[in-house]
Amino acid sequence: MAKDVKTTEKNDNEFKEETSLKVVKVYLDNCAYNRPYDDQSQAKIELETQAKLKIQRMIKNHQIELASSYMSLYECGENPDKSRAELITAFINQQSSVHVSMKNKVAIEEKAQEIMKTGIKFKDACHIACAIMAKADYLVTTDHRMLKYRTDEIKLINPIEFFTNELEKIEGKGENE
Repeated sequence: MAKDVKTTEKNDNEFKEETSLKVVKVYLDNCAYNRPYDDQSQAKIELETQAKLKIQRMIKNHQIELASSYMSLYECGENPDKSRAELITAFINQQSSVHVSMKNKVAIEEKAQEIMKTGIKFKDACHIACAIMAKADYLVTTDHRMLKYRTDEIKLINPIEFFTNELEKIEGKGENE
C-alpha cells in the first residue's frame, strides 16, 4: 500500500530512507491508464499503448516508481466499465509508492486554480497538481491539451516520448555506475 505523499515503502513493509541514487517517479493520468482499451487500429494509439505497457512493466519490476492520487482513483471510479475500473484501481493500489490523499485536497485545488489560468481543465489541473505534490518527475498522459502545459515543476510527456527519449536515459543509468 502506498504511503501518503513523502513516504515510500519497501515490499517487506520496511520504510526506506531517501538515498543519493534517485529513482524516477512517474504519475499516469487516466488517459494513459485507459489507452490500452482504446481502438488499436490507429498506429499512434497502438504505439502509445505499447509504450504505456512498458512503463507499467518497469513499475512492476521496481525500475521506476508510481505516484498516484485521490484524483486517479476518483476518475477511475467514474469509468462505466467496472471491470476495467477494478483492474486499474488494483494496479494503482498495489504499485503506488507515493499517494496524494484527500487530506491534501485544499492545497491541490489551490494549485489547480493557478494551473487552470493557462487553459487547463479542472480535473486535469488537479492531476498536474497531484503529480507535483507527489514530487513525480514525469506526468505521463495521452491528452494533447494537457501536454501543452509547461512548468519547471514537472515534465508532462506522452508514453511514446517517455519511452523513446527518457526511458533510454533511465535504463542506461545503472549500466555505467
